[in-house]
Amino acid sequence: MGMDVRRLAAAVVVAAVTVLAVQLGGVSGNLVFKVENKFRIGGKERTLSALKAHDDRRRGRILSVDLPMGGNGHPSETGLYFAKIGLGSPSKDYYVQVDTGSDILWVNCAGCSKCPTKSDLGIELTLFDPAKSETSGEVGCNDDYCISTYDGELPGCKSGIDCQYSVTYGDGSSTSGYFVKDYVQLEQVTGNLQTGKLNTSIIFGCGAKQSGDLGSSSEAAVDGILGFGQANSSMLSQLAAAGKVKKEFAHCLDVVKGGGIFAIGDVVSPIVSTTPLVPNMPHYNVNLKAVEVGGDVLQLPTDLFETGGQRGTIIDSGTTLAYLPSDLFEPLLTKIMDRQQGLQLHMVEDQFSCFKFSLNVDDGFPAVKFHFENSLTLTVYPHEYLFLIREDTWCIGWQNGGVQSHDGKQTILLGDLVLSSKLVVYDMDNQTIGWTEYNCSSSIKIKDEKSGAVYSVGAHNISLAFSLTAGRFLTYLLVLFAMVQILCKLN
Repeated sequence: MGMDVRRLAAAVVVAAVTVLAVQLGGVSGNLVFKVENKFRIGGKERTLSALKAHDDRRRGRILSVDLPMGGNGHPSETGLYFAKIGLGSPSKDYYVQVDTGSDILWVNCAGCSKCPTKSDLGIELTLFDPAKSETSGEVGCNDDYCISTYDGELPGCKSGIDCQYSVTYGDGSSTSGYFVKDYVQLEQVTGNLQTGKLNTSIIFGCGAKQSGDLGSSSEAAVDGILGFGQANSSMLSQLAAAGKVKKEFAHCLDVVKGGGIFAIGDVVSPIVSTTPLVPNMPHYNVNLKAVEVGGDVLQLPTDLFETGGQRGTIIDSGTTLAYLPSDLFEPLLTKIMDRQQGLQLHMVEDQFSCFKFSLNVDDGFPAVKFHFENSLTLTVYPHEYLFLIREDTWCIGWQNGGVQSHDGKQTILLGDLVLSSKLVVYDMDNQTIGWTEYNCSSSIKIKDEKSGAVYSVGAHNISLAFSLTAGRFLTYLLVLFAMVQILCKLN
């Protein structure tokens, strides 16, 4: 009888482990991506230096991109959120940063020089090996994709030469490699909060060499970058050209809990008001008309609202804070602090203006409203542009882009500071972008183009989902072992 109990216990444990494996193996995401905030992994503290360094690198990428080979296929350096996708046959999981400011998808590949080998984001890094994928194919420099990406055939191109990419960023970091063609595995929406595997062939970058922060740091290391820009080289454009998806996507990024909603498809609920995208721009530029602080419209120079060259207003979910030209930053900050003139500002880490305040910041400070073309308004509340670094000490998230050493000092760059708790919808077919205040821990509704059915798509948090599942499993195991011990004593 004792042996039977032990066998029963072993069988129960094996079954429990199997359940855990099934639970941990399931992923979800027309298409859905599980997303994670890199500053919220495993309870890791979001330091000011990490935020600022992240944005410095991002701003360098956006405004100081070096494409020695030409074209507009420029991957980003680091992004705030990452998603899990599958690549190759058999499919393996890769964690890629989601970036609306770049175009191509690329991952680090086998044989890569100075690629990161570990990450402090709580994920396991994997090098993609084309030789071990049954469906991998080469992309030559005379391939239509390569010619389209670089607006013509590259000099010296001949049969047998790979289509390569090379990018140097504003901070000196760089990535280079070659393009390959293989299957990507995504999560296709099949029902309410349900998904199924979608395998389709795309062309993506195979990273062969990294330098600077892309290769030397494990702080924000992931397997690659998933660009959601407008160029034909992007994964979204390729899927749309193949008739797989509509060229529309949405994100609702939860900067407090991490993760959120990220999906490709026709969002039908909630309905968002939109503003036109500025045509023929490499990023998601919009026409800003006015800035209002606490009900008062700021009197600003008219050229601040122009677009072109190094001017304009960019919506970029890959940037944590918000960067404003001096002509906007100074009057905006003055107006914000007018209500609390007795506060003593002090610098933290030589970068952030901070102060002590023990009351409710939404009661003590004004909301900031950005007014765009078509009467679309983006409201930023005090608890969104102020952040708490310790008990009763708050810092100001607005940053003066005019004192930065980067190009684009006259560019208004609106990142997650202004996009938090908002569903943002990008519609490339209609060349619009829109948003609405939303609970990013809830769900949205997406219409299936073929059937006309409407399905709910929910929020995800990769690390949180893992920890909760594992935690429930460990609790379950403890209960099982306790039951086994009781049975053994009885026998």
